[in-house]
Amino acid sequence: MSWKIKIHFNSMLFLCLTSFSLLLLSIYSLNSGVVNIIEWEFMSLNSCSIVVSLILDWMSFMFLSFVFFISSMVLFYSGDYMLGDLNFNRFMYLVLCFVASMGALIVSPNLISILLGWDGLGLVSYALVIYYSNEKSSNAGMLTVLSNRVGDVAILLSIALMFNIGGWNFVYYTEYIENGGLYNLLKVLVVLAAMTKSAQIPFSAWLPAAMAAPTPVSSLVHSSTLVTAGVYLLIRFSNMLYDSKVQSFLLIISCLTMFMAGLGANFEYDLKKIIALSTLSQLGVMISILSLGFADLAFFHLLAHALFKALLFMCAGVIIHNSKEYQDIRCMGGLAEFMPLTSMCMNLANLALCGMPFLAGFYSKDMILEVAFMSEINFISFMLYALATGLTVCYTFRLIYYSLSGNFNLSSLSLISDSSVVMTNSMVGLSVGAIMGGCFLSWLIFPEPYMICMSLEFKTLPLLVSILGGFIGYMLNNMNVNFNLKSLGLYSGVVVMGSMWFMPFLSTFGLNLKGLKFGQMISKIGDGGWSEFYGGQGSYKFIMNSSNNLQIFQDNSVKMIMKIFMIWFIILFFII
Repeated sequence: MSWKIKIHFNSMLFLCLTSFSLLLLSIYSLNSGVVNIIEWEFMSLNSCSIVVSLILDWMSFMFLSFVFFISSMVLFYSGDYMLGDLNFNRFMYLVLCFVASMGALIVSPNLISILLGWDGLGLVSYALVIYYSNEKSSNAGMLTVLSNRVGDVAILLSIALMFNIGGWNFVYYTEYIENGGLYNLLKVLVVLAAMTKSAQIPFSAWLPAAMAAPTPVSSLVHSSTLVTAGVYLLIRFSNMLYDSKVQSFLLIISCLTMFMAGLGANFEYDLKKIIALSTLSQLGVMISILSLGFADLAFFHLLAHALFKALLFMCAGVIIHNSKEYQDIRCMGGLAEFMPLTSMCMNLANLALCGMPFLAGFYSKDMILEVAFMSEINFISFMLYALATGLTVCYTFRLIYYSLSGNFNLSSLSLISDSSVVMTNSMVGLSVGAIMGGCFLSWLIFPEPYMICMSLEFKTLPLLVSILGGFIGYMLNNMNVNFNLKSLGLYSGVVVMGSMWFMPFLSTFGLNLKGLKFGQMISKIGDGGWSEFYGGQGSYKFIMNSSNNLQIFQDNSVKMIMKIFMIWFIILFFII
């Protein structure tokens, strides 16, 4: 075992032990109902105190436990995946900084300290997206960081508005924030920050673009760190959103996001982007059920989704690594014969994503759909839920057909196998979580199950939609490949549906380019123009002139001025 892998083995061991300890603390805190809030006065200047606050409840302990467990598997996996990289140590430190930023965000009940973790995630994610130094990575990193800056500004404005409440520890105030006035603006800003971080419409373009990062980073980002930060923020602020108009807005936006992502994934051919769009769809599921008032279900699905999504990205990384860095699924096919263990893990993660009974995704996703169907939602939201569920199974079976069970398309590149023990061991560790994680979490979080009363038609609807979606996803793509690519006859429709409704174009050439030009014009006219004339330079001239006049009076020159004035008055008097 090389020196590099030893470092990652030690990191994995430490993070695994920490994860197990935090899980035990979470179970204890959940059973006892104990919530510990620690406040440390970092500095006191005059009457202003700078306090570092930590919240240690069952939710923060459990989320930290899952983040550390998945990070340990990802770091160990990176020991072989990034083995030939020249900047291996830099990559490891960046990933550890990423995990530390997420940990700081999780345990922060204070909006100012949340900003540290929030900005830390944005900064380190930019460094990881541009890790491969090329133009595509640079553009993707710029799109990511500029999109997330909108949310950072929203958090800063929220900090200013929290003055009106009397403190920044929002856990004390969320239940008492009323509707109307500045409070509505605070709710809108918090929702805006969460929408940018969790890539909801219209900020969805950066999530597939962030696939320019190395695959282990994608595994960590899309499972439990960056994109889940927005959902976690909304869960902490969930008491504030009840019975507000923001809640209805969030429901329709999240439902549209999960439908748009599911539709786009059925027309995508990049392996990593398909999985990224599936993450976007599941984020829409989490935020939609949260907007209906079920924050505990959103948290449940967040944890269950983290397990199988990290596994899915790891399997994709192994396939890309063995396929000589090909990411186009049309260049794969028949990999189940050469990589049986990876194929088994990938199918396991895919089935968990679809909500296969008794896997991790089933317990959370089935409950979310049933609770949503029982809630007071409109017909549009109901149809979007049903269609998004079918599309999830559709693109999953399409992915299975193209990569694992179709025709072998790698021509002479046939040296493919499960030879990497380090990567396969990491996947096996997460496979256990993908199988048992859902039932384990449901027993912990919901010791008393939900009472669900539905008709037979509504109860069987998710199952019927999933079966229909799987059949269409497998058979339609089989026909599309074997019968001269029928999708080319509907090229315009395919472009619209497969391009995320032109959102990447609007986010880059549209809004960003025009926004930058508009900002340049405002800077010229405002900061460098009238604002400077009446602001900085104007204030400077006014203060200097006033100071000079004041200095004349202080120099006792008033008598001389009065004498001169009297002389001129006498002269004018005699002349007249």
